[in-house]
Amino acid sequence: MPRSKYAAYEAVKPYFELVRGALGDLVDGEHFFDIVSDDVVYEVLYDFPGWPRIVQGRADLMAQFAGYGNAIKIQAADKLITHKTDDGQVVVIEYEVHGTILATSAKYHNRFASIIRIERRKIVHWRDYMDSLAAWNALTPSAR
Repeated sequence: MPRSKYAAYEAVKPYFELVRGALGDLVDGEHFFDIVSDDVVYEVLYDFPGWPRIVQGRADLMAQFAGYGNAIKIQAADKLITHKTDDGQVVVIEYEVHGTILATSAKYHNRFASIIRIERRKIVHWRDYMDSLAAWNALTPSAR
């Protein structure tokens, strides 16, 4: 069986599947990276070690997520709530992710809200909010 072109992102698969399912027929493509535009802007409004506040372009986003799996293995993404506005051009999703911090084996549980803008059936802008304290607690052994 041929290896998937997205095999390097296996550690993030539950998140990608949750996003793909949330957007349904508003976007074209099977995998998360198929549904983002080549010039996507992926913006996070928090500080997370090793992750820039703004990632520009599909290729750079893929590079960022390739490294994510070296730090965190996501086991599940759930509790999805989807809000569609502007005839589906803007979608807000609320969800949780659950995983393990690989360096410490600490459990990681976090809540997110993401505002997604869609044009030409692709994600062109992503703005992400998360529970920063949950990330801090998981990444800081003395905080537990």
